[in-house]
Amino acid sequence: MTKYIFVTGGVTSSLGKGIISASLAKLLQARGYRVTIQKFDPYINIDPGTLNPYEHGECYVTEDGAETDLDLGHYERFLNVPTSQANNITTGRIYQNVINKEREGAYLGKTVQVVPHITDEIKRNMRLLGESGNFDVVITEIGGTVGDIESLPYVEAVRQLRWELGHQTALVIHLTLVPYLAAAGELKTKPTQHSVKTLLEYGVQPDILVCRTEHHISAEIRNKIALFCNVDANAVIESIDASTIYDVPLLMRKENLDGIVLKKLKLSAKVEPDLESWKDFLGRLKNPTSEVKIGLVGKYVELPDAYKSISEAFIHAGAKNECKVHVKYIPSESLTKDNAVQKLKGLNGVLVAPGFGSRGIEGKIEAIKYIRENNIPFFGICLGMQCAVIEFGRNVLGLKDAHSTEMNENTKDAVISMMEEQKKIKNKGGTMRLGAYACELKKGSKAAAIYGKTKISERHRHRYEFNNKYLASYEKAGMIASGINPENNLVEVVELKNHPFFVAVQFHPELKSTVANPHPLFVNFVAVSLANSQKK
Repeated sequence: MTKYIFVTGGVTSSLGKGIISASLAKLLQARGYRVTIQKFDPYINIDPGTLNPYEHGECYVTEDGAETDLDLGHYERFLNVPTSQANNITTGRIYQNVINKEREGAYLGKTVQVVPHITDEIKRNMRLLGESGNFDVVITEIGGTVGDIESLPYVEAVRQLRWELGHQTALVIHLTLVPYLAAAGELKTKPTQHSVKTLLEYGVQPDILVCRTEHHISAEIRNKIALFCNVDANAVIESIDASTIYDVPLLMRKENLDGIVLKKLKLSAKVEPDLESWKDFLGRLKNPTSEVKIGLVGKYVELPDAYKSISEAFIHAGAKNECKVHVKYIPSESLTKDNAVQKLKGLNGVLVAPGFGSRGIEGKIEAIKYIRENNIPFFGICLGMQCAVIEFGRNVLGLKDAHSTEMNENTKDAVISMMEEQKKIKNKGGTMRLGAYACELKKGSKAAAIYGKTKISERHRHRYEFNNKYLASYEKAGMIASGINPENNLVEVVELKNHPFFVAVQFHPELKSTVANPHPLFVNFVAVSLANSQKK
């Protein structure tokens, strides 16, 4: 029978439930168990696809085209296993499903209520992955903080499901904060006590407490927390601040979190977790032999979580190259023709990031012009590729009005235009070109050399595309379409012939970079940028 682990949070948000969930999953996976993680988000949006990155950080896209919470990126990066639509559920999805059933007459005229109808739908989704037969353990992260109005139905569903399944099949891990008061010079357990008390008021007794802290927790404090929160002393787990999220699995192993979980769920320990490749990655990450400085030009740089997968892909690629990647975040709005040199000088490579809308677009184009003309390694992703096409059209082909119809519907030279199948779509949510699509790379191209093959599959999230009406003139001038979708001839990759590294892609390679498999585009871009720094 599949075992279920529920991870809740208390005291404050952003304590790292996603990282703890991913770390525990990694440890269980390293012991030979088949593990998956799912995230239940309490907001009423159907998915994060329509949320501003400043609101919720990056929108992560799965292979099957689901727009999801950024924590799913952590799940994939740690486990190296793809997630899907079933791994991220929102309150909006739950209510939408229940209302659709009510309209269809599924409840036989009954009054539809939060209990049992909403909680039943939550429980159905919680068990979906477990009932597939593909997993031994399903870890469910409950978003938000215990005590929030929005999360109440989820906590109630956990209470019910735990009672239905039994304590040897389902357990609850509660993540709390043990703050340090500098004036008193001591750690305080009262916030954790109050958080557990709130959980108990809802009928849920946590089995394990993971305590986020800046200082080590003494045996005395562990015993105090155990006594007042009704848990075993060895089930009070210290989660001390780490220099990198990739330290956390080893820290949790040191605390024996996986061993305690296995014991409580009556699962055999099988073998000791095999973490050698993980330790090897950490060794290379923490002991770089060189450094490189890469600029990230984007619209949302004030919130680094807006580019979470890109920053993590740089970490993976840096470790692969035994190189420390220093990412300099540059707001595209601040870039102009007059200050581009000053803003970009000293960088060994530049990535122009994805985004939507016209804000900061001219800054991205100015950055690409400077990069192209000065032979600085360049990597463009999604809108970054489209800006590269616009810049080349304006400054090389002489198409002064070259633009995207996303920013200028009336441009004379729409080198980037809306995809045909997108033109009739009215709803914004979940309607873009989403998920994995095939791409064929030209033999002899830089892209094919980087991938080491000509047939690839990458994830997408866009509405606009390269206008093939201009393709011949672009290729004649030296910008090659080196990646094409075989079904609709969509240009997926462009590159320049006579440039150390000028590669731009319509898809999002950052979404497939993991600790075990750093993405080749990032690995190669970092390597070329490093060579550029050493040359200088």
